[in-house]
Amino acid sequence: QVLLVESGGGLVQAGGSLRLSCAASGRTFSSYAMGWFRQAPGKEREFVAAISWTGGSTFYADSVKGRFTISRDYAKIAVYLQMNSLKPEDTGVYYCAAGATYYSIYSPSGYDHWGQGTQVTVSS
Repeated sequence: QVLLVESGGGLVQAGGSLRLSCAASGRTFSSYAMGWFRQAPGKEREFVAAISWTGGSTFYADSVKGRFTISRDYAKIAVYLQMNSLKPEDTGVYYCAAGATYYSIYSPSGYDHWGQGTQVTVSS
């Protein structure tokens, strides 16, 4: 079983920053990329960012480009999401995911493994 554990969420004022972490453990899994998704109340889960595991290529949703940065630690099998200039519309539960192929990084259905999520709340 693959276990993904997120941390780093919280309450922050608009314009502030947070850094999310996701640590992977358990059995070996195959994944072109790991990603972050978020889900606001009453809305569908949406893509935020992804990073290719070996090459380090990054992919972002238009809504977070220039504000969020995804990175990974290959040795620790961990991914991070640095979130700057946060806006109230960034509020939601943020999920770490693994198992995507190159062709599926933008869709939740393209991932095989999910963390439990961490709440991010941005106040105006």
